[in-house]
Amino acid sequence: MTVRDALNSALDEEMSADPKVFLMGEEVGEYQGAYKISKGLLDKYGPERVLDTPITEAGFTGIGVGAAYHGLKPVIEFMTFNFSMQAIDHIINSAAKSNYMSAGQMSVPIVFRGPNGAAAGVGAQHSHCYASWYASCPGLKVLAPYSSEDARGLLKAAIRDPDPVVFLENELLYGETFPVSAEVLDSSFCVPIGKAKIEREGKDVTITAFSKMVGYALKAAEILAKEGISAEVINLRSIRPLDRDTINASVRKTNRLVTVEEGFPQHGVGAEICASVVEESFGYLDAPVERIAGADVPMPYAANLERLAVPQVEDIVRAAKRACYRSVPMAAAA
Repeated sequence: MTVRDALNSALDEEMSADPKVFLMGEEVGEYQGAYKISKGLLDKYGPERVLDTPITEAGFTGIGVGAAYHGLKPVIEFMTFNFSMQAIDHIINSAAKSNYMSAGQMSVPIVFRGPNGAAAGVGAQHSHCYASWYASCPGLKVLAPYSSEDARGLLKAAIRDPDPVVFLENELLYGETFPVSAEVLDSSFCVPIGKAKIEREGKDVTITAFSKMVGYALKAAEILAKEGISAEVINLRSIRPLDRDTINASVRKTNRLVTVEEGFPQHGVGAEICASVVEESFGYLDAPVERIAGADVPMPYAANLERLAVPQVEDIVRAAKRACYRSVPMAAAA
């Protein structure tokens, strides 16, 4: 099952199960979605539940939050999360804070979803990763699926959740195919929010990743295995709440940590994971924590520079070797 089909089926089933769920965004209806995630939904549910909007993120996000105030369950699609900057006041001030400010009397059951982070050749204004931005805000839940199982189970969980959820997809993962079990295809299937998944067990080094970087981490683990290093790969799934228990339990077993993310290094998701491990498991660390992130520059447009600006599999392999004191000294490599 492709990630695209996983998201489409989750939306379809949740709209079928609950008449309060509706989808709104640019090109979600007549065009079937910019990335075809909403394919077939307009024909099935009609224009009252699949709403094409003008190019006005601030407008339709505000309408969505207002609808959620009144008990509906909107799914707001951004063509890319870079455009959510037009609507961030509604996401943070109107959606995230209302439950607390109303002493729990108001819930805001809304999902903000769309592609996040780097795609290919789309420049700085379409490549930004917003995981750490939204994950720093109390009142929001922030999810980042990797596989079809993640996409299907987490989107269902997000739509059913009584609070606002930022759902960060990846454009380059939409067409990827993953095996899914019969359990995943069941309409009641749901992935719990706030729980990471150990994608590969290991004993020498822990590698944490989310979204597309999980695939890179798994490839790196295969290469490391050939060189006698057993890497444990954790798919975070949920950025907020962060599954600190799973991460720390893994580090206490492997005694080493490599964090991987596509976003900028400063104040990133990896930085938060490093802080958590230093606070809770410092005595277990046998090596400095390694942080792999995107380059600290706006995304270049040139393909050769773009490749240098995002983490590659070999970067993860090198970091894991450094953590295991197995790297070749720079002078020897030269």
